Amino acid sequence: MRAINKEKPVLVTGASGYIASWIVLQLLEKGITVHGTVRNFADVEKIQHLQVLQQNYPGKLKLFEADLLKDRSFDQAMQGCELIIHTASPFLIGKIDNPQQQLIQPAVEGTRNVLESVNRISSVKRVVLTSSVVSIYGDAIDLERNNKDKFNEQDWNVTSTPSHQPYNYSKVMAEKEAWKIVKKQQRWDLLVINPGFVLGPSLSNRTDSTSMEFMHQMVSGKMKSGVPDLYFGVVDVRDVANAHLLAGFTPSASGRHILVAKTLNVSDMARIVSQNSHDKVKVSTKKLPKILMYLFGPLMGFSWKYVNNNIGKPLYFDNSYSIEDLGVLYRDVETTLNEHVQTLIS
Repeated sequence: MRAINKEKPVLVTGASGYIASWIVLQLLEKGITVHGTVRNFADVEKIQHLQVLQQNYPGKLKLFEADLLKDRSFDQAMQGCELIIHTASPFLIGKIDNPQQQLIQPAVEGTRNVLESVNRISSVKRVVLTSSVVSIYGDAIDLERNNKDKFNEQDWNVTSTPSHQPYNYSKVMAEKEAWKIVKKQQRWDLLVINPGFVLGPSLSNRTDSTSMEFMHQMVSGKMKSGVPDLYFGVVDVRDVANAHLLAGFTPSASGRHILVAKTLNVSDMARIVSQNSHDKVKVSTKKLPKILMYLFGPLMGFSWKYVNNNIGKPLYFDNSYSIEDLGVLYRDVETTLNEHVQTLIS
């Protein structure tokens, strides 16, 4: 049980990110002072929307520069905070040639650096960590292999490796590092948010999130010949942000929390978008045959192993713990999809 004083500032790491920006806004709307970290003040385009929030909420949002891979980088921003919401993840540009050096090691070291700051700053009582459902599972086929109907919070991804699904593997290792560190002390506790495929409107003009890029490909005509037969556990970005706040301020809350409103096939997503966007987007609802994915998948970034383990494989999640423990209320995914597309169009 950890009761957090709402008069104290809340630290949000990676504050300019897609999810984090909504967390910052929702905290400010509740009158809570926010300390937000960003990688570089000079990157004005990425923090412009946060500067607008500073103007709209005078004196309530303070920004700090902090680098995940620099020791003690978060100490200053953390001073006086009882609640830390850690959303930041290492920033990568270009092709991943060495997953261990470029992806896995930075993810683990970044988590370790933030939590070592937590250990140094005596005011901290709780950390809410943004992880992912890919820390729960590696490939959709894992559900079939484990003879289960749905994934739940007791499941861990044991099939991803540095050579297969390295991003998923990095999320697993980072979350495990967090659980390892928290168990060595008793002053602060750890709650984890494991969102699925996050969609919905963005507070910034950035389009470098995974969901933004995928949906851009869908509506721009790049998938006009057909869409991959993939399943995603979809969740609204505003619900994910709200779940972080609920996790932070619910004294009895604990553990991991799958955040998924509904599972949709990509063709279902395309159909919803097509029905509501009319001639503004170029969307195909046709599923690409699996044989074509074997042939052309590598050109789209899908390995044969990924195609075999995910194409045409149903994927379902049990979200009941997020509802019971945090009281999450999920938005309708059709509304989420349509508002996401409207953001891209505008």
